[in-house]
Amino acid sequence: MASAAAPAAADGQMSLLPAKRIVLTNADSGRSVSASTGDDIEVRLTHYRERGLNYSWAMSQSSEPTVLRRTSGGSTPAGDATVTFHGEKAGRVTLSAPRRCRPDPGSICPLVISPWRVTVTVK
Repeated sequence: MASAAAPAAADGQMSLLPAKRIVLTNADSGRSVSASTGDDIEVRLTHYRERGLNYSWAMSQSSEPTVLRRTSGGSTPAGDATVTFHGEKAGRVTLSAPRRCRPDPGSICPLVISPWRVTVTVK
């Protein structure tokens, strides 16, 4: 039976490459990345403070959960959010997360909303 499996692998019908883990952070917003089915994509968004404003993140979402399925996720009270997605099948997906502003007393949040977005092509 072992000899029957070898030709299938040689024909490219079985993947011989190990799954990989792709880590995306705040700095990756606007990027496009490639992944393979079976890969895990971890999104790690960290909050930050600037001039009396605290910017926090909600957990990221997949525009097509049948392509990239969420397998875990969580957030911290400070505003960090981490989500892991698993590549289920080929397709093109947008991962996105809204950023929220929480002002200190006496500060006002800007009206500009700039969500975090990454396009992932799963092959």
